Amino acid sequence: MAAGIRRVEATTGASALAMINDQLQEFHEVARQLRTQPEGGMVEKAVLGLLEEKKSLEKELSRLKSKLASGQGQDLASQAEDVKGAKVLAAMLDGADAKTLREAVDRLKSQLKSAAIVLGAVHDGKVSLIAGVTNDLIAKVKAGDLVNFVAQQVGGKGGGRPDMAQAGGTEPAKLAGALQTVKSWVEERV
Repeated sequence: MAAGIRRVEATTGASALAMINDQLQEFHEVARQLRTQPEGGMVEKAVLGLLEEKKSLEKELSRLKSKLASGQGQDLASQAEDVKGAKVLAAMLDGADAKTLREAVDRLKSQLKSAAIVLGAVHDGKVSLIAGVTNDLIAKVKAGDLVNFVAQQVGGKGGGRPDMAQAGGTEPAKLAGALQTVKSWVEERV
């Protein structure tokens, strides 16, 4: 086609009428499923209501996940092991997403004061990992190196800042074993 020329496709006659009838039937079916009338903008109002409800439920879910991680985080702090004066913690948080893991690592870092932490979770068949290192240890232990060490064992890779890093992986079955290697890795460096 030459520049400035546009192709126009049109449906006319009986096929245009059939196409409009099909679309109208679909619209009426959507209205029926939304339990509303197809006239007067009621379908649009119902869809907007559903979108608002979805947004509200997502916020509530995020809040509950954070609360769950906070509760698990309290329990996890007591599981931290002492390595040459620093606390080392590697654990799984069931059902946590990356945001929840980050929040839990932040809370644990402030609780444990001097620590290297790796938290992992499996979500939708994928591994999420977050590592956190308190400021007093980052000269010896970098969160990016630590999370990458664990991620390589679960078929992934990652990185980040010296105090906080994130990674992913594709082999959830290997996560528990990979987390068990964290203590010895940190021990070699502190």
